[in-house]
Amino acid sequence: MIEVKLHDVGEGMTEGEIAHYLVQVGDHVTTDQPVVEVATDKMVAELPAPVSGIVKEIIIPVGQTVQVGTTLLHIEASNASEVSRVSEPAPVAVAAPPAQASPSKRVLATPYTRKIARDHGIDIESITASDPSGRVSEDDVLRFVNAAVAPQETVPSIVEEEVTQQQTPPETIPFRGIRKQIAKKMTQSLYTIPHVTHFEEVDMTRLLALRAEWKTAGRNININAFFIKALIVALKDYPVFHAKLDEANECIRLEQDFHFGMATETPDGLMVPVIRHADRLSLTELHDQLISLQQRAQNGALRAADLKPSTFTMSNVGPLGSTGATPIINYPETALIAFHKTKKRACVDEDDQIVVRSMMNLSMSFDHRVADGATAVAFTNRFVSLIEHPTTLLLELI
Repeated sequence: MIEVKLHDVGEGMTEGEIAHYLVQVGDHVTTDQPVVEVATDKMVAELPAPVSGIVKEIIIPVGQTVQVGTTLLHIEASNASEVSRVSEPAPVAVAAPPAQASPSKRVLATPYTRKIARDHGIDIESITASDPSGRVSEDDVLRFVNAAVAPQETVPSIVEEEVTQQQTPPETIPFRGIRKQIAKKMTQSLYTIPHVTHFEEVDMTRLLALRAEWKTAGRNININAFFIKALIVALKDYPVFHAKLDEANECIRLEQDFHFGMATETPDGLMVPVIRHADRLSLTELHDQLISLQQRAQNGALRAADLKPSTFTMSNVGPLGSTGATPIINYPETALIAFHKTKKRACVDEDDQIVVRSMMNLSMSFDHRVADGATAVAFTNRFVSLIEHPTTLLLELI
């Protein structure tokens, strides 16, 4: 009998949620046929069958989160040679054994989970783990907190009972897979990082005119490519926003490689595909990568390599019609910038004349532990200057 185990499908993956089984008990599968979908905090990955044979048992139910190395299902191989091939020992992560009661109880939990418990003044040893392994999760802590602050039950009145009986049960949407992983990521960011959001406006008139001129000449460049180039220049001048805070070693690590995360809305939820080494790419190369990543994201075809960790994240929600927002930082980065709708407005120029300009709002959230408001204003001023005077940006690219 061959065990199909959860293995690492990304960089540093330690656990995954069973999103969907593609087979049932009794089905015949072939080698490398996808049998189960697993959701991580970044993607949904398919795990293939290691051998051809019959599915004999499905062990882990849909919706449960398990550690890497956990057996998900059993397949009875139809070929003895395949059994010997997959039976060779390979290094796998070993699931932690269930916690046993002892005088010196050691609760299994991540440092982030312990931090949430400490912030609420809760002894983590008093929390019952929902995971069979005995590991206390963030959900367990938050569930314990909500139970502690819930109001005492009161005896309902006759009128309340009648209203309750007449209510129609609400519809439900499954809270699992990528949506659940997004929620965990957002909660981690907000619990850990003190967010401050700075707002600014940008005159896009000259850049849009330059882009239109290039388009007429047959060189259509995605507007995000210009934004990335301007951000790289500004980040080199203000590297504190291109960094990660290392509290354990009491230092701020300034990133040297420019890997840009592109917050992208997909049918499965928010994804952040990454353009790696963006500072080494031309405007045309950036345009090609942006279009390719967007298409793969919309078609659910993102690869693990597309979702490697980024060093700075940007979001362009302008095409959706947004005029402003307070974006959540992509932890553990120190800043995230969002671009909103470009709209023609009546403005007063340097000669006190009323002119029509194409104006865009931007919002930048940053980690207040790492940087201050004045630095954030200086950073966005540098970016705005490059966008409003694109010939200056071109000089920076030489």
